[in-house]
Amino acid sequence: MRSRIEDVAAAAGVSIKTVSRVLNNEPNVRDATQARVRDAVARLGYRPNPSARSLAGQRSYALALAYNNPSRNYLMEIQSGMLEACHGNHYNLLLGPVGVGRHALPDLSALFENSRPDGVVLIPPLSDDPVVLAYLQDNAVPFASIAPRDPAGAVGVRMDETTAVVELMRHLIALGHRRIGHIKGPRAHGACQWRYAGYRAALREAGIAHDPALVVSGQFSFESGIPAAHRLLDLEQPPTAIFAANDDMAAAVYRVAGGRGLRVPRDLSVCGFDDTPIASHIFPALTTVRQPTAEMGRLATLQLLERIRAPATGRMITLEHAVLVRESTAAPHRRAR
Repeated sequence: MRSRIEDVAAAAGVSIKTVSRVLNNEPNVRDATQARVRDAVARLGYRPNPSARSLAGQRSYALALAYNNPSRNYLMEIQSGMLEACHGNHYNLLLGPVGVGRHALPDLSALFENSRPDGVVLIPPLSDDPVVLAYLQDNAVPFASIAPRDPAGAVGVRMDETTAVVELMRHLIALGHRRIGHIKGPRAHGACQWRYAGYRAALREAGIAHDPALVVSGQFSFESGIPAAHRLLDLEQPPTAIFAANDDMAAAVYRVAGGRGLRVPRDLSVCGFDDTPIASHIFPALTTVRQPTAEMGRLATLQLLERIRAPATGRMITLEHAVLVRESTAAPHRRAR
């Protein structure tokens, strides 16, 4: 059975990323660590995937969008921006569903063996997955990341999501809301942590005590927002406003509220994040943070193409956000005590 990069990491007692750094001759790895890794490579007979390495010597004029994200609206927006950049540069776009952690390896292997893309754009949570990153780095595959947790030295696009949520929360607080519920995203996504941090920071700024009962988890999907909204609205003191960490889950709050005879925003204010098309398609139109998702896909693709053409080029771009106040937020009908 062929050895894997995880086997080398375990034998050397280091992380997958460290193995990748040693194999790619990256700086700032201690001599003793390098020696352990190279000894493990020799003992296990580890060899990087040749089909992925061969990409360095030939072009397929195709890029891949690697994804494991339950939000269909988010994915379609990213795809739209990538298609624009690909068409403008005579490239094709491939879609590659990829598992997380160790489940990513067979999907990545199949993607490169069957399609041989010249590079990959990663979206959360894959942009932070150590197995995915190590595979690409180990096989010298150019990639760009959208919203990585650690943007230092990376190529791609990001946004200051924490500041954006602070501004959104200030809007709710200025309307008079004090019991504000929050539906988080999945823990593996950096966006979940950044948006929750903004929620907490805004409460502290306003002198509002954090109530853990007002924070529930979702999966960035409409379906996961349904039980999350029920949990919040079942509280003895339910929130007067709910901030869902993306627009899909905010739309689910509308569904649950309507089923309980609550009207948005008279009885419950609701806001989301992303400004995907659903935000303006539902009624009343959703107050949200505009994350220029399609533009992020387009710019990440352009940065990736720069990196493919000249390996030392490409950078991490930070885009501006905007809080879009629409009809789904208003002063609380009955102020929480």
